[in-house]
Amino acid sequence: MPLLGGIRPPIAVLCVLVLALAGLTAKVLGPSGEPVVPKAVLSSQQNFAEDGAIALRASIDERVTDLNRTAAALNAGEPAEPERVLSDLGKTYQKWTGTTVLDLKSGDVLAARGERIPLAWLDEDVLTGEHALAPRMVRLETGDVRLMTMAVLDFKDRPQQLLIASNSLSVPAINLGPFRSMAVVAQGGEVLATAGFEQSEALNSDQERKELTFLQKQMSRLSEQAAERTDRHPAGAREPGSRGYPGVSGTLIGDDYNGRIATAGYASLAPSDPEEKESVAAGLGLTVVALLPVIQQQGTVGADRELFGLIAAGALVLLGLLAVAVLWVSVQRPLLRLFLESRRLARGDLTRPVRVPRWGEAARIGTALERLREQLGGRDGGAGGETGGKVRLGLRVPLVVTAVLLLLWCVPVGWLLNRTDGSVSVPATMVNDQRDRTDLVADRVRRALNEAQADLVSTSRLIDADDPGATGELLAGALREHTRYQALYVVDSRGEVVARAGGDPHAWSDDKDLPLVRVSGKGERKPVIQAGAPVPEHKGTTLVGEIRVEFLNSLLKRPGLGEVRVVNADAETLAASDGFLAFEDLPNDALPDLVRAGNVRVGAGPVENGLLIRDGGSVTVAAAAPFSGGGVAADLGWTVVSWQNAKHFQITPYEREDRSVLAGMLGLAAIVVCLGWIHLVVARPLRALAGSAEKLADGDLKTVLYPRYQDEVGAVVRSLELIRQQLQARRQNQARRSAEPRLGAGGR
Repeated sequence: MPLLGGIRPPIAVLCVLVLALAGLTAKVLGPSGEPVVPKAVLSSQQNFAEDGAIALRASIDERVTDLNRTAAALNAGEPAEPERVLSDLGKTYQKWTGTTVLDLKSGDVLAARGERIPLAWLDEDVLTGEHALAPRMVRLETGDVRLMTMAVLDFKDRPQQLLIASNSLSVPAINLGPFRSMAVVAQGGEVLATAGFEQSEALNSDQERKELTFLQKQMSRLSEQAAERTDRHPAGAREPGSRGYPGVSGTLIGDDYNGRIATAGYASLAPSDPEEKESVAAGLGLTVVALLPVIQQQGTVGADRELFGLIAAGALVLLGLLAVAVLWVSVQRPLLRLFLESRRLARGDLTRPVRVPRWGEAARIGTALERLREQLGGRDGGAGGETGGKVRLGLRVPLVVTAVLLLLWCVPVGWLLNRTDGSVSVPATMVNDQRDRTDLVADRVRRALNEAQADLVSTSRLIDADDPGATGELLAGALREHTRYQALYVVDSRGEVVARAGGDPHAWSDDKDLPLVRVSGKGERKPVIQAGAPVPEHKGTTLVGEIRVEFLNSLLKRPGLGEVRVVNADAETLAASDGFLAFEDLPNDALPDLVRAGNVRVGAGPVENGLLIRDGGSVTVAAAAPFSGGGVAADLGWTVVSWQNAKHFQITPYEREDRSVLAGMLGLAAIVVCLGWIHLVVARPLRALAGSAEKLADGDLKTVLYPRYQDEVGAVVRSLELIRQQLQARRQNQARRSAEPRLGAGGR
């Protein structure tokens, strides 16, 4: 018999799959030990650090780009005095802690604004080396670290000047919540800047101050570990084939203190898009570390859960053995008996009656073999049809019985046991993380809108509204440089477009009561988001830029945050991480209330705007973060809302439910594969063989029987073909013998 055909392989495979699934069930559904820190909490800290790294990278790159763009614009225009340069720079961008213009030849400071910038770090390598004018990190006398950005001012008929701007490396100024902290770490593990600890320094009790000291030490130690882990290429830091954050990120667990354990997520600065070119910030070797103390879990294994896994595995083994026994008794043994009986008859052994199986196609074939044995022995094989009053049930019955036996385990385990409901306890840390990460996204979107308007202010100084041709060329170049815009155009005091580049312009009103960043387009497919900047020396003339909705959508897509939307004061959607319709309402009735509550509380201290929404057996974690801070976008009344089903968290009850469903699905797959295999390879060919055997027993000696498979069924077919040939030869011999007397009588 062949090794890969017939009835034995599918039954053997079914046995192996049942045993393997039983072992897997005992392992994954048994021990219920809680980890020291839930996986969901660790993943959230990692995502939090990634968000902070992306925000810091975008902030540094934007500042470098803005300074270079400003220098290029100044070089293209009329020479300007250093004081005027720094004054205009400060009015356009409120982002640098200090600015300085110095003479490159003499080294004299020509003008300075804000924080004093030390110049001892300036040398020939900084100005002319391989990485000339690349940003440098410099430590001030106060101990703080600043990032120095440089650009050359090359005016006609004037010596070259160096424009230097310094800015801090601090993480975004957002509400981090109590005891949460973030740090910017250099390559060697040195902490360059922190945020969050200052919120906890106002604690009064000695116990809280001790915990703060403990967390500061943990931040220093974990930062060194994070810097060491991020000092490698991202391709070698993750598993082959895995995707996600383009940089190096991960989690760390520190020491415990007073029932709390320090958890940290870290992420190196990297572009948010893997296709994006290498950024200046990504080359600085910085790492963002997010630290949060969480309540330590007991980490014990429950005996009841371990017993549950063993019982479930034992039940599967028992039902699997019963199913295999059904297949062996009703399918395999009768088929092997038919194979032996048919081979015996084909060899000419007609002494013993055929042992006819009790039911099914095997019984039909056995009855036909017995009739053929009688015909080969010279007796009448009898008429076809049912004999002996036996009930002829097909092989579908044992297959159905086998499937039912296995379903008795698959259905309860996969869809009834370990089911969660609305009472699942979601760690408070997850709600806080949802809120804080939403606040981080809101800060990022607000900064992006402020940057868009600031870029328009910078570009508006170069516009000559009296020369539409030159203005159009300037706008076209600016549009190619700024991917956040879909259209740029200049509107005069009458609302007419003077020059344009990009898509079709929309109406713009010069009403002073309207904000410089506004939204319109109700009834259209996408909202129209516009930012404006007055053109100097042309009263009533405004440079307008329409911001691409896709640009805002890209800022909202963050793993582990669920669905994220930007809504206006009426809770109407303006941008979303997933598809949306312009100005559509939020899908859940509780979300608009959350938006309104956040808008009321803004400016009154920390906004506790995260909540759990329980709807039947579903639990949703939601958060809202209204725009706050500085810039023209702060007064828009917009809010970032995020929500996701708690099932997406790596919480133990949900993991058990997922594992149970997986076990049930694997059981169903085993049923479909093995029983389908038996049906295709054995049941269908055996049913066809039963019909052929009955026709042969009824006297059809002309139809040749061809075996289609090299297995037990094929062996029976070959034996029947040999029997057919013997019967055909016997009939020809009988006809020849009966014809010989007649021929002899005719000769006399």
